[in-house]
Amino acid sequence: MLTQSKDRLIVALDVSSAAQARRVVQTIGDAASTYKVGKQLFTAEGPQVVRDLVASGRKVFLDLKFHDIPNTVGAAVRSACELGVAMLTVHASGGSRMLKAAVEAASQSSAKPLVLAVTVLTSFTDTDLQEIGVPGTALSQVLRLGALARNAGCGGLVASAKEVKELRRELGEGFAIVTPGVRPAGSAAGDQARVVTPADAVAAGSTYLVVGRPILDAPDPAKAAADIISEIEMVAA
Repeated sequence: MLTQSKDRLIVALDVSSAAQARRVVQTIGDAASTYKVGKQLFTAEGPQVVRDLVASGRKVFLDLKFHDIPNTVGAAVRSACELGVAMLTVHASGGSRMLKAAVEAASQSSAKPLVLAVTVLTSFTDTDLQEIGVPGTALSQVLRLGALARNAGCGGLVASAKEVKELRRELGEGFAIVTPGVRPAGSAAGDQARVVTPADAVAAGSTYLVVGRPILDAPDPAKAAADIISEIEMVAA
């Protein structure tokens, strides 16, 4: 259950060392409670950085996007659960057997993290999908994979807010949608192709917003995080 707006902001620790991550967390202070550990930081520092964040009272969104045979993904999820993460990601394109293995492993743990299925990466365009042999649009693929993941028991999806309204219309409520590629008005899009503002994401039906560079690169990261949370509050009120 979400108790306050700041729980809806996930700060992406897209940095290359534990020392940098600690500085970010200390700078932001109480302005945020949940942090994303992705492939860059995890590859550099390993699971200890996750353990340290959890021990400090923060929630961790482990964004490693597991995608492998069902047995391997189930084992990876069990290991993630032992770290005490609150959320983790798997690729919906891994198929229903893989997704069910992830969900079962999470449900059998004491941590019981939210299993989030990644639909289509926010850097992808329709042309990118066609390049790898996926016909149709990003939206149609998101809806297809979203339904697959929900039927497999995943507790949430990762999708651009540009697809959230359609996901809610097709699949209803009762599950989380995590939206990356969120950029406050005036921020550079970077390598993201399907971006929205925090207000647009919440209005569309996103549960959680993942924000990295607009906070990490801000002159005052704590204020940047607080401003995003204020924007969330205005729309959610």
